[in-house]
Amino acid sequence: MGYADGMKTETVSPQVNGIIASSRHDRTAWLRGGESLCQMPPNIPQGGPWRIILLGAPGVGKGTQAELLCGFLGTCHLSTGDIFRTAKSASEAGLTTSMREALQFMRRGGLVPDSTVLGLIAERLRCLHCSGGFLLDGFPRTAAQAEALEQLLEQEHVKLDMVLNYKLPLEKIVARISGRRTCAGCKAVFHIATRPPQVAGICDHCGGDLVQREDDRPEAVTTRMEAYASNTDPLVEFYRRRRLLVNISAEGSPREIFHRTRESALVR
Repeated sequence: MGYADGMKTETVSPQVNGIIASSRHDRTAWLRGGESLCQMPPNIPQGGPWRIILLGAPGVGKGTQAELLCGFLGTCHLSTGDIFRTAKSASEAGLTTSMREALQFMRRGGLVPDSTVLGLIAERLRCLHCSGGFLLDGFPRTAAQAEALEQLLEQEHVKLDMVLNYKLPLEKIVARISGRRTCAGCKAVFHIATRPPQVAGICDHCGGDLVQREDDRPEAVTTRMEAYASNTDPLVEFYRRRRLLVNISAEGSPREIFHRTRESALVR
């Protein structure tokens, strides 16, 4: 990314559950695309850069693992969701062609088509070549997207190291997500089992009421997981056939999952 395909890091790294987490990278080239450049070169990890795709259903803790992995490997977290969020707040002049197309679909309430998402990736080729490596998150979501991405990576002579697939039984995903409570005022998020408020039903920060979002109700979570599985099972098989897939159990604490990932996957 950026000048010398770089990424910027802060001098202090936060901790997540006692583990040194990802330094903040300058992801200007990823978030803005086009001719945008990051300002500083990456810290090239010992043993060379890692290029990894992250898979995992909502509720398995993939975001936390991405942060921990970036800190450990020195890679940059390339999330397509972050591109969409950036596009929503960017000025018209700051939008690339694919970002503009994606916004049009989102404003109509439609799904962004594969061709547009692939266009977003293609506008950020320097990020795929970053000498610090990458963790690609949010794309691909289907086998068809994976095939298109494979063709793009082959054209760019970029080789994936692995695809990490975080797995958790459905009943545990339902328990994790359905236990969330969101403040109606400041939107802070709590969990009735793992992060309860000091006073039941009341936000610690602003005193607002804590509510369960419709999407977090058990029946809604089950429906979402069924849809996720129908799209993801062929995707998982696609990478299994290419001998890139590494299944990781998402049971336990973030620390336990992280160490499990290190022991089973991050060995060269």
